[in-house]
Amino acid sequence: MGSNHFEAQRQSRRHNLVLLGVAALVVAVDQLTKWWALEALQDRDIEVVWTLRLNLVHNSGAAFGLGQGLEVVIASVALLFVIVVAWAGWGGRRLSLPPVLLGMVLGGAIGNLADRAARAGDGFLGGAVVDFVDLQWWPVFNAADSAIVVAGVLLVLTAPRHRQPLPPEAPEMADEC
Repeated sequence: MGSNHFEAQRQSRRHNLVLLGVAALVVAVDQLTKWWALEALQDRDIEVVWTLRLNLVHNSGAAFGLGQGLEVVIASVALLFVIVVAWAGWGGRRLSLPPVLLGMVLGGAIGNLADRAARAGDGFLGGAVVDFVDLQWWPVFNAADSAIVVAGVLLVLTAPRHRQPLPPEAPEMADEC
């Protein structure tokens, strides 16, 4: 085994550590801020600046409160999404995307799934997501939502830089007459 193999293993290990570390950090920040919101905003709103206020909302729908009543479907799609991103991003073998951005998306999805699993609701993953950042002109959101949106925008903006190179085309066989 050559040094290229060991270098690839080292890069893969670093990629995985960054992916998992960022995902864990996003989940921790998300869950801590939601815990704080549940304690501090139970019976009041906090006006911060301009239109920004902290306002506790329990969102049983999807992003921006859409899909009310479809909690299990939304949670199942989110769980499938987490599995696909984790599998495809592991080691950078299947996605040539920055592990920091993949970790942000993965952590955000896990943070919101944790709410669906832990908050009271009907059946499997039927709980509501805790949202509390309210701009009053945009749907109320949380740290997990922010991580997903920021990473998604950055992924779109940087996508051309992360394209997998196409394999070289096979030379065409000359027609023999």
